[in-house]
Amino acid sequence: MDKRTSWIDNLRTFITVLVVAHHSSLAYTTFAYFDRDAYIRSTHPVVDAARSRGLDIFEDFNDVFFMSLMFLISGIFVYRSLLNKGAAVFVRDRFYRLFIPFVVGVTVLMLCAYYPSYYLAHGTHDLQAYVVDFFTVEAWPVGPPWFIWVLFVFNLVVVIIFPLLKDRIIQWSAGLATLRQHPVKLLLYWYLFTWVLYVPLALVIDAGYWTGIGPFDFQVGRVLLYFGYFFLGILIGAPGVNNGLFTEGAVFVKKWWCWLLAALGVYAALKLSEAPLTGMLKRGELSLQQATLIYRSIWTLSCTFSCIASLTIFKRLLNYSGRWWQSLSANAYGIYLVHYIFVIWCQYLLLGVPLPAWPKFLITTLVSVICSWCVTYIVRKNNLIGKYL
Repeated sequence: MDKRTSWIDNLRTFITVLVVAHHSSLAYTTFAYFDRDAYIRSTHPVVDAARSRGLDIFEDFNDVFFMSLMFLISGIFVYRSLLNKGAAVFVRDRFYRLFIPFVVGVTVLMLCAYYPSYYLAHGTHDLQAYVVDFFTVEAWPVGPPWFIWVLFVFNLVVVIIFPLLKDRIIQWSAGLATLRQHPVKLLLYWYLFTWVLYVPLALVIDAGYWTGIGPFDFQVGRVLLYFGYFFLGILIGAPGVNNGLFTEGAVFVKKWWCWLLAALGVYAALKLSEAPLTGMLKRGELSLQQATLIYRSIWTLSCTFSCIASLTIFKRLLNYSGRWWQSLSANAYGIYLVHYIFVIWCQYLLLGVPLPAWPKFLITTLVSVICSWCVTYIVRKNNLIGKYL
């Protein structure tokens, strides 16, 4: 593996495993519920009686930052890829690598994944009825592949605007790189960037609101945040990922431990703010809009610190890779595509097992990562599939 980008590959792989763990935790959170009339309205396709408040925190901490970071990472090599391939070849490659796997994911893979939910809701193994319900009552649930189709659209948008912004991207990237020796200023700009992309929409749109047509579903309140972070990734990667903001010797990278402590501290402040804000809201001391403004402003600061901490930790400490990690990294995309099948089925099979929430969570995570890894490794032996997976 190329040492120059191994830390990016390591971070991408870590986030992929974190996604598997995130989905594995959702059956065991204290706020989980299952809707038998339409399981798509449930918090998760399988909900267990075993619950843990610790997994509430684990799930919520991830939710604040990890998808934004995934979009940022996905943008890092876009600029150079577009320059080297040209728009037509770039779009063709994105179509095969993103859109085709998305189509397979939301049909074949999600049909395999959601079957336990149908059985839990209806108590029958009628496959024909399940398929009809999947496409009608449940409105073709997208599952984790939502990220892939949204990423594909973001790539198309960049291709369209690239001729207009090609030179400006280099200018903006150079300006961003100058902040590597000024961590406080970088933090301020990064936070304001995140705040503008997210908080105004959060004031008018419910944070959990999704919309779309069929499987083309997305979280409305975060669409600008995700595109903004994708574009930020483009700026970071435009001069070469290790030649700009993440140049060797960058002060802001050396402060990785500060970002980590700040990320943990700000997230703790976010959770501690919930009860006082709720109390003030109930007493009429704050309006809903004011409470949302305060909470989401802390939320965006938590997102900012967690993303910076993740990037700097991997750049500073994890810029190498062993044999097993290289294999995991090479198969990370496939793991993301297929893991939901193993997560849901494992959670379903553990429903009647008399274990606490944490052991079930750990079993589900481990089984899902290993099985997804093995399946992807085998499937990628096919030359055609391996070229785009």
